[in-house]
Amino acid sequence: MPYTLHNPCQHIELIQKSRFLTHAAPIQSAAEAQQFIQHLSDPSATHNCWAWKIGQQYRFSDDGEPGGTAGRPMLTAIEGQDFDQVVVVVTRFFGGIKLGTGGLARAYGGCTAKCLQAGEAIELLSLTRAQCHCRFSDLARLKARLTDFEALLEAECFDAEGAELQLAVPQSRLSDLQSFIKDLSRGHSQLKPKTEN
Repeated sequence: MPYTLHNPCQHIELIQKSRFLTHAAPIQSAAEAQQFIQHLSDPSATHNCWAWKIGQQYRFSDDGEPGGTAGRPMLTAIEGQDFDQVVVVVTRFFGGIKLGTGGLARAYGGCTAKCLQAGEAIELLSLTRAQCHCRFSDLARLKARLTDFEALLEAECFDAEGAELQLAVPQSRLSDLQSFIKDLSRGHSQLKPKTEN
C-alpha cells in the first residue's frame, strides 16, 4: 500500500563538510510540485536537486551534479519507501570535499529516505481513475472543490470548449463527485470511470 506525507517535513545532514538540507511535501499535481521546488530552491546553494512522483508520473533533476548522481537516487528512495504524491528537494551547500559519484548518490538518496522517514506517513486510499470534460465556465470551481472529494487531478487537456480532466478518486467518494459535477455543469459534464486495459 503506497503512502504520502501528512505534512511537509525536513532533514538536515552534514556529509564531508557539505550541508544537505532536504525538504519533502505532499502534492496533488505536477504544477504543485514545481511551485514547491521553486519556493524551496536556494539561489545561494551549490545545487538544488529534486524529484517528485504522482502515480505513473515522475520527474527529477540533478541540477548540475554529475548525471544520475542526485535526482535518480532521490526518486529511487521515494519509490523504495513506498511513497507516492510527494516532492523532495535536496539543497546542497558544497563544503570543499568532493564525494565522487557513488558518494553523491548515497548522500542524495540517503537524505531523501531519512527525510521521508522523519515525516508523518499516511496511507493512500485505493483510487479509481475517471475522466470528464468540463467547460471553461465550470473549470475553476470544479478544480477548487476536488480536495473536498479527496480527488487528485492527474492530467488535463484543453480544447476550444474547456478541458478533458483525468482524475483519481477514492472509490468511496466517486458517486458524490459524479453528482457534484453533474449539478455544477447542469448535466453537461459526466464523470466516467476509466476501464483498465
